[in-house]
Amino acid sequence: MGETERERQPYPRMANPWFVINLRFSRHFRVAFAPILLLSLLTVNHKSSPSDLVLFVVCDADFDVLKCSTRSSSGKLWLRDWLRTPAVSSFSSMSDLEAPLRPKRKKVWVDYFVSFRWIIVIFVVLPISFTLYFLTYLGDVKSECKSFKKRQEEHDENVKKVVKRLKERNPKKDGLVCTARKPWIAVGMRNVDYKRARHFEVDLSAFRNILDIDKDRMVARVEPLVNMGQISRVTVPMNLSLAVVAELDDLTVGGLINGYGIEGSSHIYGLFSDTVVAYEIVLADGRLVRATKDNEYSDLFYAIPWSQGTLGLLVAAEIKLIHIKEYMKLTYTPVVGNLKDLAQGYVDSFAPRDCDQDNPEKVPDFVETMVYSPTEAVCMTGKYASKEEAKKKGNKINSVGWWFKPWFYQHAQTALKKGEFVEYIPTREYYHRHTRCLYWEGKLILPFADQCWFRFLLGWLMPPKVSLLKATQGEAIRNYYHEMHVIQDMLVPLYKVGDALEWVDREMEVYPIWLCPHRLYKLPVKTMVYPEPGFEEQRRQGDTSYAQMYTDIGVYYAPGPVLRGEQFDGAEAVRHMESWLIENHGFQPQYAVSELNEKNFWRMFDAGLYEQCRKKYGAIGTFMSVYYKCKKGRKTEKEVQEAEQAILDTPDAEAD
Repeated sequence: MGETERERQPYPRMANPWFVINLRFSRHFRVAFAPILLLSLLTVNHKSSPSDLVLFVVCDADFDVLKCSTRSSSGKLWLRDWLRTPAVSSFSSMSDLEAPLRPKRKKVWVDYFVSFRWIIVIFVVLPISFTLYFLTYLGDVKSECKSFKKRQEEHDENVKKVVKRLKERNPKKDGLVCTARKPWIAVGMRNVDYKRARHFEVDLSAFRNILDIDKDRMVARVEPLVNMGQISRVTVPMNLSLAVVAELDDLTVGGLINGYGIEGSSHIYGLFSDTVVAYEIVLADGRLVRATKDNEYSDLFYAIPWSQGTLGLLVAAEIKLIHIKEYMKLTYTPVVGNLKDLAQGYVDSFAPRDCDQDNPEKVPDFVETMVYSPTEAVCMTGKYASKEEAKKKGNKINSVGWWFKPWFYQHAQTALKKGEFVEYIPTREYYHRHTRCLYWEGKLILPFADQCWFRFLLGWLMPPKVSLLKATQGEAIRNYYHEMHVIQDMLVPLYKVGDALEWVDREMEVYPIWLCPHRLYKLPVKTMVYPEPGFEEQRRQGDTSYAQMYTDIGVYYAPGPVLRGEQFDGAEAVRHMESWLIENHGFQPQYAVSELNEKNFWRMFDAGLYEQCRKKYGAIGTFMSVYYKCKKGRKTEKEVQEAEQAILDTPDAEAD
């Protein structure tokens, strides 16, 4: 293959995939015997002669790091893992060779409870979840039967109740304002401990209606508790959709705006909050304002995303709509190699090397990649397709939404065995492809739920509601999951994805890993999250003059040490992750458990515009600050009041 052809090949290919191995022995064994094992494999390879393959062994002067690879005439082969090892001379007995990477952990009663939690899930959580889903569906249908005019009238009445409730608050007597939503209902994993202290509740439970679908302006006006399943059910039959539709049905508009939301189209449209045209907010003094990027409340418009509802109460939002087609033409492409190879294959799947990122002919409509091991990944790229195209002879249609179908991440994994393939998926089913199995967390909750017999018999009950899973666990179980389980997202610049994957493999050993790109826009003002300074001057693959390409690295599962029964400190691992993100201009979505102290929180996020709006719109002393709302552990009233007073006493809020 000539050099020109090789440059055009978008994904790394392995000439002899069977030869590439991932050594999972003790560290000392790997140092001592990896070169010997590689040489042995070369001698038994009947497809390549020893003269055709050259062995490379790379190590430092102290033998602390060893890397082996081969090169053949047909391509480059890398051993799939860095062999991170201490010196060969550091072991002296056979027991050292058999020692685990970490000390073994003693089992406690919680381990046994978690192992058999599936009993509670099957007989309690799943039936109640199904009932709640059904009742919610009936409520949504009832709402959809009302005219937009009737829904608007109800909305206006509900807003008046919120305004009245806020004006009833006595700042000297009542606590800080928060919603009346129960802590366990939220989909996020962090504890809502701030609601255990004295607080002033405002009920927003009635705000769950789609108020208008404006086909002329291509905008949907919705209330904050409208979820993704609800809005996609209404818009997709019209061949319309939100520009960014988060995958899980239960994720709400309010949570995705005040917090964080992403989808496979975010490499084009940015995060969910970037697609919002206007916010309707009730401020601390009871005023209802409409904030857009070009009116008098433009500063508030840019400050709301990531603020966790600490600037005011969101009561409605206008969100951008796009035209779509009935099907998603999805291409599954396997990638094998080391983690840097996987990262480059992922980048090449959607980011042209000539930086022509705005060319629809070169950029797919949807992108995601799942990394299944340190050596294997599957890149998925989608293009909207019409019903006529999907039903042409020879095209395969796969309705992944049926309850008996294999879980999506396992279906995608088959590309590693059968090679690249293409299929057509109904658009709405594609949007919610991860709902049934909660990405791959369903495997931990119900270890056998992916089996054929379970899918056919009980798959229609899936998924369990996250809120019910949280409601059926006590403090001990919650703490156990914080220590033994990882649910985190790392937002990193696209060019650092390879480094981030190596860090996750080294520190957490969690697989699969979800990769989803998103634009981080250069805005007129500096918001809580912002691109690297000067990115537009040294544009890298995926960047444009107005936005830097980032990637969400989703780390959701039990770490390797936990699965092997070894010691693992979840809190310490998260602290290391947060430090790595700060050093590499990354961000941590605050739906997850955070170990950040206040100083490091404002090193990761920019406080300037946020604190300015807190003062300008009277949020200080009424709403808890975003740090204290996200902070792990219980917040005392005194602690919060002292922090609020310190901000009031500071002339200009500055980030550390």
